[in-house]
Amino acid sequence: MLLENRNAVVYGAGGSIGSAVAAGFAREGARVFLVGRTRESLERVAKEITGAGGRADVSVLDALDEQAVDDHARSVVETAGSIDISFNLVGAGDVQGIPLIDMTTADFSRPIVTRATANFISTRAAARHMVEQGSGVILALDSGSAVGSPMMGGTGPADAATDTLVRNLAAEIGPRGVRVVGIWTAGLPETLSPEKLAAVTGGPAMDDAAFQGLLQHLDGMRMTRRSPTLAQLSATAAFLASDGAGAITGTFVNVTSGMFPS
Repeated sequence: MLLENRNAVVYGAGGSIGSAVAAGFAREGARVFLVGRTRESLERVAKEITGAGGRADVSVLDALDEQAVDDHARSVVETAGSIDISFNLVGAGDVQGIPLIDMTTADFSRPIVTRATANFISTRAAARHMVEQGSGVILALDSGSAVGSPMMGGTGPADAATDTLVRNLAAEIGPRGVRVVGIWTAGLPETLSPEKLAAVTGGPAMDDAAFQGLLQHLDGMRMTRRSPTLAQLSATAAFLASDGAGAITGTFVNVTSGMFPS
């Protein structure tokens, strides 16, 4: 197994992507520490992981709470001996589908501040322990919108902040044995629904025909004419966190099927 005897902390583990990644890490042998704000969703993921023979621990906390994140990282090391993998997948309240000139300041700035702050707090907490043990992998995910994607609101600048954090942190802690790697992905059909899209755009929920048309449009935007799956994203994350990824650091792996340049 790729991650046997590794300890992985997954923030936002109760969400669609977070739960898939956590389950993938567990299948590859990692002990997974599930972190989020809603105990019910975390317990559901933990039950699925343990039911499949994996190991999962649940912690309810806010990823924007510096003290809580630092205390949790310390407790993981005390309990398991190390933090080998850290992946922050918390939501940031993005608003999309509205032209920038029509967007409110609050809707524009929310994902920038939230994602940059949450990523910084969690990566700093993990990195402090990883540099002491001389090993570890920090993963980050965004949509790749920093390269120029209209109607994405504050998501593009938030992605740019994540991109820069990954590259700069990798340069600082790489010499101490810690890798920092990013993943670009967007428009995973399994994470979408008319209701979720309406919550992001602020408009009415589309009917089934319109929703299926949107999914087909997403497929058509890819170079391969097919969208990535949660399973593919999870497998990519597990590989990047493993020794098989070698010295890969300070860069981004594109699993959007060529939707954005790398």
